[in-house]
Amino acid sequence: MRRALALAEAAAAAGEVPVGAVLVRDGEVLGEGANRPIAAADPTAHAEILALRAASARVGNYRLPGSTLYVTLEPCPMCAGALVHARVARVVYATPDPRSGAAGSVFDLLRDPHLNHRAVVDSGVCAEAAAELLRGFFRARRDAARAARAAGAVPPDEA
Repeated sequence: MRRALALAEAAAAAGEVPVGAVLVRDGEVLGEGANRPIAAADPTAHAEILALRAASARVGNYRLPGSTLYVTLEPCPMCAGALVHARVARVVYATPDPRSGAAGSVFDLLRDPHLNHRAVVDSGVCAEAAAELLRGFFRARRDAARAARAAGAVPPDEA
């Protein structure tokens, strides 16, 4: 999880929502990713998806049985669906996402009995560090937007 937090910090430094993910199997890192949807102009460039892509390329197979994903924020429905399709065995996330979490907070796609694969889900590992990184990131964005409005400028997200 420490490596995932470092990736999340790098994402924040690049202006992306600070989420990092590391996919491991048998003690070996198969892939990792940091959020990049803005830089990549790609709505699917979430940290989890990038970690899955790197791991799949490394092993030459989109199925990753026996693997564990460590991620700083509870996966969204898109990422949870990809994790199910990849047959990831376990997902460990730091902090819940009360708006769109799909590992038990809002949805529970990773353990849905209707799907052909279910993952073991663990949460709370380094939760406060991940939550504080997210809070600080969004606090800074709100402050910048307020300052831009006060200066008469339109923040980029509202243009």
